[in-house]
Amino acid sequence: MSTGGGTDEELFAAIRELWERRDAPPADLTERMIASVAIDDVSREYALLTLESSLEGAVRSEQSRLTLQFSDGETSVLLHVSVTESGGRRVDGWSDPAVLAARMTQDDGEDRVAEVGSEGRFAFPEAAPGLATVRVIVRQDGELREFVTPQFEV
Repeated sequence: MSTGGGTDEELFAAIRELWERRDAPPADLTERMIASVAIDDVSREYALLTLESSLEGAVRSEQSRLTLQFSDGETSVLLHVSVTESGGRRVDGWSDPAVLAARMTQDDGEDRVAEVGSEGRFAFPEAAPGLATVRVIVRQDGELREFVTPQFEV
């Protein structure tokens, strides 16, 4: 498609030049983005965190349950965190594709290995309150793949 005043390439170049003058990106945008990606692990940065419960309830109220969903486009992990009778936390998880192994690392440095069930289900029956990440191993397209959640509060 061509307009009477020039080729499409010339038109697009003129539009690009107009927007670069009117709404130029900040001069240090490239450097800030490079620094930001260097600081954060890219796979964790890309993972999407969706809180499906109110922030007021979180895990701190007596009857609350926190639901978290993480995904990187290929692997999805859903976690339910609830308070146990002993005051600890129970973390139930589901993964698509189905999880082969799962491990939770908490800020106290302790690793917990999940009880793995069928159809992508896994559970950490007793965890201490605090920050944690969950690492799962799944089989996708015949190959083993690791997925690590961003840090979240248990």
